[in-house]
Amino acid sequence: MDIGLSLLQISASHALNDEQHRQLRQLSGLDDEPANLVRLFRISLALIAASLIGLGIIFWIAANWDSLARATRFILLQGVVVIMCIGAYARPAARIPLALLALLAIGAVFAYFGQTYQTGADPWQLFALWALLGLPLCLSVRHDALWTPWALIAMTAISLWLHANMGHRWHLDQREIHFQVTACIGGLTIAALLSPLFAQWTGAGRLSMRVAVTLAVISVALLGIAGLVSSEISGQFWLALFMLTIAAAAFISHRLFDVFSLSGIGLALNILLIGLLAHMVNLDSARWSIPMLLFLGLAAAGLLAATVSAILKLSERATLNGGAK
Repeated sequence: MDIGLSLLQISASHALNDEQHRQLRQLSGLDDEPANLVRLFRISLALIAASLIGLGIIFWIAANWDSLARATRFILLQGVVVIMCIGAYARPAARIPLALLALLAIGAVFAYFGQTYQTGADPWQLFALWALLGLPLCLSVRHDALWTPWALIAMTAISLWLHANMGHRWHLDQREIHFQVTACIGGLTIAALLSPLFAQWTGAGRLSMRVAVTLAVISVALLGIAGLVSSEISGQFWLALFMLTIAAAAFISHRLFDVFSLSGIGLALNILLIGLLAHMVNLDSARWSIPMLLFLGLAAAGLLAATVSAILKLSERATLNGGAK
């Protein structure tokens, strides 16, 4: 629950005047400067600088592509990875931006390797190796600045793996549902590993978890929507509905409760349920099409309102228990 809204509710319930409300607001510290603002500002600038330096190195190599030998390009890219890792180890104050630069440079090495040697490997393998080699770096630094791009890399690998095993097409086939089940479980597993349940080992914060949850929910929801396209509801729809229901149940719990993640999952469930209702309603008849569309609109509005109300109540409960995020 918003702190400012809570203060207004307290003032209204106790009939506080303007001066008393001002004192209450002052005691809450709502208008004070955040204690870690300077530190966050410095870290943000360092991360931006690391990203710009990484892009600068890649652009410099691209600009001098013809004048550099193949071995020189590899030495430069791999040298950046080694130097940044050594710097991150030797300079704790600059560990986060240097480690981020090393993680990006690992991807640059694999990208150049894939362009130089046509091994025939699928792109998902390069992303999977990138995520695998970047994992020790993330576990060592234990910061969202690394876990967030790592989540993007890992989720991209899962998506490309699914695309490769479906014959490089997105057409649904019941015989390939085991690949889709594996991809859904993999995406939700990454989100779970970046959750507070494993924070004592990973050091991951809410940002990386939210990124992983968002990407996983989008992938699962798109799979469910595709399951409604045909004349008969396919197993992919029920798979997506089941996975999202499990995820919603997990994020309702006290330890995992997160308003952002739960809102995204709730929206995806709304879309699938309204899609299911639209699939069941006959809109072919011109006589009934407009009333049915009106019915679907009212049903969608009512379901969304009920979802928002439920999330707000859960947020209030979590606030009372000290766990709202």
